[in-house]
Amino acid sequence: MSPTVRRPPPATDPMTGSARRAYREYRAAGLACVWTAALPRGAEPFVQRVVPDGCVDLIWSEAGILVAGPDTGPIPAVMRPGDAVVAVRFRPGTAPPVLGVPADAVRDGRVPLRDLWGAEAGRLAEAVAAAGDRRAALVAAVRERMGPPDPLVPALVAALERESVRDAAGGLGIGERQLRRRSLAAFGYGPKTLQRVLRFQRALAMVRAGETQAGAAYAAGYADQAHFAHEVRDLAGEPVRNLL
Repeated sequence: MSPTVRRPPPATDPMTGSARRAYREYRAAGLACVWTAALPRGAEPFVQRVVPDGCVDLIWSEAGILVAGPDTGPIPAVMRPGDAVVAVRFRPGTAPPVLGVPADAVRDGRVPLRDLWGAEAGRLAEAVAAAGDRRAALVAAVRERMGPPDPLVPALVAALERESVRDAAGGLGIGERQLRRRSLAAFGYGPKTLQRVLRFQRALAMVRAGETQAGAAYAAGYADQAHFAHEVRDLAGEPVRNLL
């Protein structure tokens, strides 16, 4: 399953016409995406609402490298005039081999990479800063550390799309306690929370593609549109119409 990535805001505020951050996403094999963002000098500070998607981001800026997520609720991300960032976004369950810690160790966090890698994080930040292509430099450094994720990851994601946690555990041939432990380490979430986040992102993707909210709720596995609306408010902190 390819997760829905956090969508960029429009280039200008539709109410005021003021400049917003330039945000771009790029495809990269084995990653959810690579992305860049910048806010021009002289612009107003910009706050982006980041909502749960099961992903972990590694974000370079002049201040250093930050590990973001996985999130369980909305998190404000502030950009200030002159800020420029380059980042990689890991698919759900694939960040721990690179970070060197289980995903639940950084859940809902914005953690300096130096806390995990020590001096190596500073050397990487300097190398990216000096590179002619910062995006390529960051991706190359990540690829050097990428290893195979827990083999449970793709099977669990697929199973939770169609069945309960208990049935998923049975189908995978493991107990619910072991499933929870491995899910926390790989995704940062227990399996029930992971299922909620993935379903939330599936439904949002359908609505963005033109499906009605009622149709998306049904197809994603919600009881009804009201259930979908409640989950959006719970996970994103605002109604679906505002979020979109």
